[in-house]
Amino acid sequence: MTDVTHVDRASQAWLTDPTVFEVNRTPAHSSHKWYARDPQSGQWSDLKQSLDGEWRVEVVQAADINLEEEPATAESFDDSSFERIQVPGHLQTAGLMNHKYVNVQYPWDGHENPLEPNIPENNHVALYRRKFTVSAPVANAKQAGGSVSIVFHGMATAIYVWVNGAFVGYGEDGFTPNEFDITELLHDGENVVAVACYEYSSASWLEDQDFWRLHGLFRSVELAARPHVHIENTQIEADWDPEAGTASLDAALTVLNAADAATVRATLKDADGNTVWQTTGDAEAQTAISSGPLQGIAPWSAESPTLYELDVDVIDQAGDVIECTSQKVGFRRFRIEDGILTINGKRIVFKGADRHEFDAERGRAITEQDMIDDVVFCKRHNINSIRTSHYPNQERWYELCDEYGIYLIDEANLEAHGSWSLPGDVLTEDTIVPGSKREWEGACVDRVNSMMRRDYNHPSVLIWSLGNESYVGDVFRAMYKHVHDIDPNRPVHYEGVTHNRDYDDVTDIETRMYSHADEIEKYLKDDPKKPYLSCEYMHAMGNSVGNMDEYTALERYPKYQGGFIWDFIDQAIYATQPDGTRSLRYGGDFGDRPSDYEFSGDGLLFADRKPSPKAQEVKQLYSNVHIDVTKDSVSVKNDNLFTATGDYVFVLSVLADGKPVWQSTRRFDVPAGETRTFDVAWPVAAYRADARELVLQVSQRLAKATDWAESGYELAFGQTVVPADATATPDTKPADGTITVGRWNAGVRGAGREVLLSRTQGGMVSYTFAGNEFVLRRPAITTFRPLTDNDRGAGHGFERVQWLGAGRYARCVDNVLEQIDDSTLKGTYTYELATAQRTKVTVSYTAHTDGRVNLHVEYPGEQGDLPTIPAFGIEWTLPVQYTNLRFFGTGPAETYLDRKHAKLGVWSTNAFADHAPYLMPQETGNHEDVRWAEITDDHGHGMRVSRADGAAPFAVSLLPYSSFMLEEAQHQDELPKPKHMFLRVLAAQMGVGGDDSWMSPVHPPVPYPGGPADQPRCRPRADLIRIDPIVHRANDVAPDFLAGSRGPRSFARSLLVQRMRRISMQIQT
Repeated sequence: MTDVTHVDRASQAWLTDPTVFEVNRTPAHSSHKWYARDPQSGQWSDLKQSLDGEWRVEVVQAADINLEEEPATAESFDDSSFERIQVPGHLQTAGLMNHKYVNVQYPWDGHENPLEPNIPENNHVALYRRKFTVSAPVANAKQAGGSVSIVFHGMATAIYVWVNGAFVGYGEDGFTPNEFDITELLHDGENVVAVACYEYSSASWLEDQDFWRLHGLFRSVELAARPHVHIENTQIEADWDPEAGTASLDAALTVLNAADAATVRATLKDADGNTVWQTTGDAEAQTAISSGPLQGIAPWSAESPTLYELDVDVIDQAGDVIECTSQKVGFRRFRIEDGILTINGKRIVFKGADRHEFDAERGRAITEQDMIDDVVFCKRHNINSIRTSHYPNQERWYELCDEYGIYLIDEANLEAHGSWSLPGDVLTEDTIVPGSKREWEGACVDRVNSMMRRDYNHPSVLIWSLGNESYVGDVFRAMYKHVHDIDPNRPVHYEGVTHNRDYDDVTDIETRMYSHADEIEKYLKDDPKKPYLSCEYMHAMGNSVGNMDEYTALERYPKYQGGFIWDFIDQAIYATQPDGTRSLRYGGDFGDRPSDYEFSGDGLLFADRKPSPKAQEVKQLYSNVHIDVTKDSVSVKNDNLFTATGDYVFVLSVLADGKPVWQSTRRFDVPAGETRTFDVAWPVAAYRADARELVLQVSQRLAKATDWAESGYELAFGQTVVPADATATPDTKPADGTITVGRWNAGVRGAGREVLLSRTQGGMVSYTFAGNEFVLRRPAITTFRPLTDNDRGAGHGFERVQWLGAGRYARCVDNVLEQIDDSTLKGTYTYELATAQRTKVTVSYTAHTDGRVNLHVEYPGEQGDLPTIPAFGIEWTLPVQYTNLRFFGTGPAETYLDRKHAKLGVWSTNAFADHAPYLMPQETGNHEDVRWAEITDDHGHGMRVSRADGAAPFAVSLLPYSSFMLEEAQHQDELPKPKHMFLRVLAAQMGVGGDDSWMSPVHPPVPYPGGPADQPRCRPRADLIRIDPIVHRANDVAPDFLAGSRGPRSFARSLLVQRMRRISMQIQT
């Protein structure tokens, strides 16, 4: 409301009037800190009093109360029957309302169909009450002529407030402060605040974000006292001139009751408390402070987040300081220069993520520790920026981003996706909110104004965002104008213009979501007028983030300025199940309908804040330092804008067949923005004679500890593989043994081992060593992988359904068992896949008296236009005790064909650790480029699966669940108690994709079984794995300087072709 007349009576009509979005609310202002001297004690105080803690609450239906006569608002009301609830907190997490998750659609859709700005009749109201006694500092400030406000830092969705039975005010936009002056309503002794918090109001049409619909007082509530003379607002321009190397500080101060003060003194201090600059001027209602050029100031950036402190003292006529304000400032210049976003004169690339405030226990009522954990995760994974999707975050988050160095797109609390979009993204122009409807303009402008006033002084805030997925219209022009009226320097971001280019003028940046890399490249090549950002890309739902390198490769274009991965953390909520266990649940699990189910699980972090395997890929691709290793040099490309690499250490290592044999520490000092090559005399000759291949590795590490990582923490790596001389495994001397070819079975015994091949079961039915059986069922052909979220969204299940059972239900139509010589038995089995084509697949076992078994599987290809094959290889059921996996391949986390910017090394894990707990069980645990894998029990007994001589690497996984168990389960706790282990050895598996989770297929390379059989890419083979016995294998963990190489995408394509033709495996116990 623009009417400044105080309103003393609540009206329920405001709930459905979009022109009423606040009543009696204090105008938005900066979030600076202020202190005053207590007139009684003489001590300095911040004059704040927290009202957090236990409140009383009752949840009722809106139709059941009359706001104008509601008894619960009275001071004397007996609330002893009310529930207890913690503030901050949500009504849903307290068990007082049901959880609801929807993405685009409004949560009432189908139950009711209100037309905006009306709201559903089924509308809950939480009646909150809390008793409090005003603290001495706050009471003393009031008595000395000051004022007292009550501040609600976060609520949903609309609140009416009373103090001591008197109406205080009304507020919407619960992600910025709702503050009300209650000076005249407070009295000595016990006071009572009452709040009616509504589930729905007209504001709900503007808050259709992709999140759980959580309600209540979810951020802190406090009393804030102001001294009589008070700096109400500060607007600071802390500029850095990169050409002159100087800084300047300009501040506009709004001083209440300035006539009762004499002067204002501003002091700029560095981190050690030293005074850098000081000035004094007359106190005026609008006081301006200007420093002029400042020398010796260190600029702020995410790489070097140097902060200063601006203290402003208000001094009275007697020369006493009556108020002091404090604000951290960082000197930096962020501009669009020649069509390019620059910070301190350098082109910036945002290596970002979109972040909801979320915790699996507390919902959006997150703690300071949650925020610290999140910012530390960003720094450790080379994430330099966050978009506050899709609302202003807690104020502490901005302080942390200033301190640690994280760039921010600060986004207004606005999304109306469901108002204009039908299923299939069908536009309905007549229902758009806010569009060009003037009745919504005030509320929308107010939302961006509240955000800007609060967050203006944070150096981490580089870009203002008008909101998310709300189409466009004249309302956005008004918002854009308002932003630039206040802030002429920061650019404005809004993606909605992509739906209607008539409104291109409401964004300073070409920003899109989920445009594919080739579409972005087309824009960048076509004389772009604006810098480009992907405000959302790499939809990280479940097992995702494939082909991310196609996007980071676009950094070679000057106007490509990065993107923000959707999103930071899974939104899943812990709930107690009927059996008493607690597990994470997603949309629909609380009886909420409509729902968008597991679509809430899109995070680089799982909901419990543990990193998902996807983070491994992000960390390497987001690194600012790129290391190229050759057999005689190391090239370091430093994409930092301001930081040289001289303060890091580079650890050089040589791995001989995965084993670390040499290490050296160097310093490679490369200035920011440059590439330099350093000669390195790798000791290849000393180790190549006894190895099949050498891995040359360089690891960039912190030379000293920081606030976010310990000394020695690795930021990036580079590797290359050098062929060595021991290219073949020496022939093993035939062991004494016996070969028996019977009428039903054929077997090999020797060296304490026995292999049995069956004529009726279609393969190897027994493999024993020292009384241990390794075959519970014969190794089965697999042509399928459990669908990922991306697979399901892209319809891969429909397109590839024939591969679901093609291997599982293949039938053996012929077999030949023959003795090759005194120490070798061979069994060749011909299978028909369970497809219309009945394609023939051959599986052959070659067993030796020394216990070795070679396994060969070949798919010859098929004529016709067949769907791509998800995977090809074998799945082997093992006894449950064989849980440990040690392998030489890319890791340590799972890797896929399109997500393997990981280290080549020797890694130790187990079946349970390799099962990533994606919200919906799906494909997981795969390891690419594997040379050998050892599967053992806790005593070190087991077997080694390795590629045979001359064969390509393979993919392997060891899990406590079969592919079909994972495919069938909808939640992690639906998976059965493990009774077996499942070893999967694949010639190849298609990637996981990541462009989005609703339409886009996995990018090539993928297995292509269709087409003429003479085309190599159509002929997958798993050609010879070797199986060998292991006794007392030590389960040692690879040292942290083991690493792995990555090749260009062309190498990956070529590798896939080879692997689909041949994979050589040897199995030994």
